Amino acid sequence: MTDSTSASSGWFDQVSPGDPDEAAAAIRDGRAERPRDWPALAVDAGFADSEAAYYEALHEATVRATREAVRERERAGDRQLMHAVRAMDDCDRVANELAERVAEWAGSLVDDAGKGVEGARCLADREDVPESLRSLAGRVRDLDDEATTLRAEVERTAPEVAPNLSAMAGPVLAARLISLAGGLESLAKKPSGTVQVLGAEEALFAHLRGHAPSPKHGVIYTHEAVRGTHPDDRGSAARAVAGKLAIAARVDHYSGERKPELDEQLRERIETIRARKGGPDDGGDGGNGTEGAGS
Repeated sequence: MTDSTSASSGWFDQVSPGDPDEAAAAIRDGRAERPRDWPALAVDAGFADSEAAYYEALHEATVRATREAVRERERAGDRQLMHAVRAMDDCDRVANELAERVAEWAGSLVDDAGKGVEGARCLADREDVPESLRSLAGRVRDLDDEATTLRAEVERTAPEVAPNLSAMAGPVLAARLISLAGGLESLAKKPSGTVQVLGAEEALFAHLRGHAPSPKHGVIYTHEAVRGTHPDDRGSAARAVAGKLAIAARVDHYSGERKPELDEQLRERIETIRARKGGPDDGGDGGNGTEGAGS
């Protein structure tokens, strides 16, 4: 739509009456430099019989255009990545919860019942336990297999969606950050301080209520540069990682160009921070990203 034609029918200029697809496309792609009396123009051009008919057509076209835009957005790479990583985490969570139930049940029947997902895998094929227990153990095995398949998909697609973020954070952490932020565009618009505490919302809200100290990091705790740094300097490491991840997300969203120099800058910064204590931290809770996520 342009203002060049005095007899323009507005948003529906050159759109065939009764063609909802063309009308929706006009809504999505149309532009106007200034407001005009669009209902009157539509009637004069023969697009609509009356002002009421124009508004009815406009409503139908805008709803259709919105649905198409939402459908297109949901099919975007970052949205599909979000679904995959959330499904992977759901499978992991449910598998571990059921594995605890399997272990407790099996422990009342056999002396050598294993624990965790691996224990459930072994029980799924044993003939000396009830069929119902074997079936439940099989569900654990299937969920664990599904989580493995989804992880492989995340590791394959994350570098395509966010090459710099994936290279710097690893595909799974990159996907989790995109998921927590609500999309790559949303992540790219967040300041580094927000990126730093993504995943630690409960701890952050408790801090804002005055019930807890400020969290130093959220899910970025699972990044080796944070987890492997001495506890006294972990906050500095988290800030450094968050700052570079925020930049990487912006580059990925706005240009998509791979910039290896970001990785090197982060490596040098972490080396400087670790030099304060003589190197990475080898003790404490360094291997537990879940505990650190809310610290």
